[in-house]
Amino acid sequence: MGICVGIIGAGAFAQEFIPLFKAHPLVDHVVLCDQNAEKLAAVSQQFDIAETLPSLDDACDSNLDAVAIFTQNWLHGPQSVQALHAGKHVYSAVPSAITLDEMTALVDAVTQTGNIYMLGETSYYYPEAIYCRQKHADHAFGKIVYAEAEYLHDWDHGLYDVMKWRGGDHWLRTAGHPPMFYPTHSIGMVLSVTGAHFTHVSCQGFEDHHDDGIYQPNINEWDNRFSNQTALFKVSDGSSCRINEFRRVGHPGCERMSIWGTDAGFEHNWAGHMWVTKDRERCERLDDLLTCRDAVKQTSGGMEKIGAEAHKDVSAVHPIDRLPSTFRGLTNGHAGSHQFLVDDFVKAVNTSKQPPVDVWKAARYLIPGLIAHESSVRQGELLAIPDLGDGPNAHPHDQPRVDMHTTCTNKA
Repeated sequence: MGICVGIIGAGAFAQEFIPLFKAHPLVDHVVLCDQNAEKLAAVSQQFDIAETLPSLDDACDSNLDAVAIFTQNWLHGPQSVQALHAGKHVYSAVPSAITLDEMTALVDAVTQTGNIYMLGETSYYYPEAIYCRQKHADHAFGKIVYAEAEYLHDWDHGLYDVMKWRGGDHWLRTAGHPPMFYPTHSIGMVLSVTGAHFTHVSCQGFEDHHDDGIYQPNINEWDNRFSNQTALFKVSDGSSCRINEFRRVGHPGCERMSIWGTDAGFEHNWAGHMWVTKDRERCERLDDLLTCRDAVKQTSGGMEKIGAEAHKDVSAVHPIDRLPSTFRGLTNGHAGSHQFLVDDFVKAVNTSKQPPVDVWKAARYLIPGLIAHESSVRQGELLAIPDLGDGPNAHPHDQPRVDMHTTCTNKA
């Protein structure tokens, strides 16, 4: 018997996931929830959802098994805690919270209730993360020496519209949050590969003086002046990691990661994706392997189009055979991650097993950014990072293996 899922928030991002929850064979029923009655009616009609609820309170009082939270990002932490204590399993869009107290309360709520919590961190399923996890499992890197990741997203690339929609008439109050309060795309990519955690940080911030006033004193709720932040982390495995979170930068935008070990490394830059070894005998271009395409399947010779009913926006390393056949032809955004996110959450609820990005990993992806911001306020002071542990029954670093060489035809 399947579960009943409530979609909390009916905005544009939620609409990317509604068809997937509806199509999953382990979901019997989907309910839509939003405080905006006009939007709720329009979206429920668009996706043929018969049952709607006007608030999270109503969802918590209902017989829903689980909720998927797609509300404003500063609401995720408290709303997740409320739903967990109401007996619901919780899927949350990023970030999981925006303060250390909120994150601690979230971990406590999962511990106390025993309910499933999953953070919808897209980068866990990016092709480069999948590729590097397999390389790390094979000990191909050697000992990890250094990693770097960055999320570069300039305000001119759609952020004004997003923040005005989220914040309403007073959008400037919430628009200027510290970039390191939204670190999970960058941090999550690295830590999903190594399984380590950050222990200390020193961070520098770029003081912003743009005419829009977003980062001016007394404008935003955090009195934050930084539009860009660069953090250097000490890692529990002995390595170092640099994370950039930039919101005012002359760049077309990206989410990317590079990792170097004592034996080999992975690089992602404007030249593309590369696997390199120090003996110089195996330097492989990986763009064909890691590029996501619509309506393709993996073959021994690469990627082959197989029509409109194929799984969309996937790479050769995505283990699409594990996805429900009902997902074929449906939306699959953020580099092939959306379908895997929904599938892993629904299966975790049905099996009572922790999902890949459980609440303890969510804490390790978020808390370092919160402490990094505090370091930047203190002009780069080295600060220790609280760690909330692995949690029980941590999800193993396992995944279907992929032949990562026969599909990679271009050598440097």
